Amino acid sequence: MFSGRCHKALTDGPSMSGTAETPEELFAYLDRLGIAHRTVTHAPLFTVEQSRALRGSIPGAHTKNLFLKDKKGALVLLTALEDAVIELKSLHRRLGAQGRFSFGSAELLRAALGIEPGAVTPFAVMNDSERRVSVILDANLLRHETVNAHPLRNTMTTTIAARDLLRFLNVTGHAPRILELGSPRHESASPAAHADS
Repeated sequence: MFSGRCHKALTDGPSMSGTAETPEELFAYLDRLGIAHRTVTHAPLFTVEQSRALRGSIPGAHTKNLFLKDKKGALVLLTALEDAVIELKSLHRRLGAQGRFSFGSAELLRAALGIEPGAVTPFAVMNDSERRVSVILDANLLRHETVNAHPLRNTMTTTIAARDLLRFLNVTGHAPRILELGSPRHESASPAAHADS
């Protein structure tokens, strides 16, 4: 679907594949991978704007996550810094997709990643055993030491090292494409500004 180099999944010996329906199952998976993680519980958060209230208590880079599909039905999970402006109208040309992207439906999100709207997260790719979803990461996100994302529920935020996010994605067979995705948001918000936190 996308142009660019293919990345081979990296594994650390025996297969670590699995799925997670609960945060606890995700945490156990991270533990098996030897990935340190810290989680804070909070009120449900559905947008980047709502999650800004947590900035004082949860340090590190905070993400926006877009679940997208192109006109041929190819699926993409895009994870960027929360204040990145993502131009959806032109994104398909940068990624070599078949036509413009639109947001995937709630039903498609559940079927592909096993999560609900409002909880879109890179951690959910462990539920994509069929490798239907391609992952795109904002290069700016990886310039931070730690990254925050929901652990399959929007009532929690989990912090891991940026290098461990890459390792997690590789081990699950979702080696990401890393691109400079967008500049920090200014006063005028783009449609992507209302993406999941």
